[in-house]
Amino acid sequence: MKPNGTSSNTPRNGVHRDGLYRDAPDYNGLPADQLLADEIGDVHGAAALDTPMRPDAFALDDDTKIDLIEEHFREIMNILGLDLTDDSLKGSPRRVAKMYVKEIFRGLNPDNKPAPTLFDNKFRYNEMLVEKDITVQTYCEHHFVPILGKAHVAYISSGKVIGLSKLNRIVEYYCKRPQVQERLTMQIADELKRVLETDDVAVLIDAKHLCVSTRGVQDINSSTITSSYSGKFADDATRQELLRYIG
Repeated sequence: MKPNGTSSNTPRNGVHRDGLYRDAPDYNGLPADQLLADEIGDVHGAAALDTPMRPDAFALDDDTKIDLIEEHFREIMNILGLDLTDDSLKGSPRRVAKMYVKEIFRGLNPDNKPAPTLFDNKFRYNEMLVEKDITVQTYCEHHFVPILGKAHVAYISSGKVIGLSKLNRIVEYYCKRPQVQERLTMQIADELKRVLETDDVAVLIDAKHLCVSTRGVQDINSSTITSSYSGKFADDATRQELLRYIG
């Protein structure tokens, strides 16, 4: 560690201080550092359903990731001119690092995916089941500020039903990673279709983006709605029934 909390680029365990492996592949033909440039800007599209991850994403254990993020966030705070000897600030780099790895981005690790609890549909219930107003708390992958809102999910059983809390857990899991709302909606829908073995699934998310309300245009009133309707929910009558339920 250099004076004032800045770090060197001395490799540790084969890892540069920027956290990238020497042989980390380029992404879409671009070097990793170029991906951090402003050229990404405010584009809100998503190129693929999967969250963009490097092949070596889990080569480091959580404790090592926390150590590295702590070091780099301390450097950011120093660059901003903050006094890290102050009692209120000196623990912030560690707190942020633990929050990133153990809390708000824990959904990046597939080991944390909830295991579904399925039951036979003994009652032969063949109408839609709707779980509404599921809390959405995720982070915009362009500015790393919160996206806050509600998710409504619905399915029609193909012979199995899922424990209700697992619907919330699936939403929460995909929220715990940097996101764009369109991808989040599709990831939840695809996971529900996979787990429930049915295409009769609907997901609707209504959320406010702090990257819109607290920076840039600073519009505090707008919200964003995304939806995914498949199977029987592609039928207008079924879709309208769902929309009546969720209001």
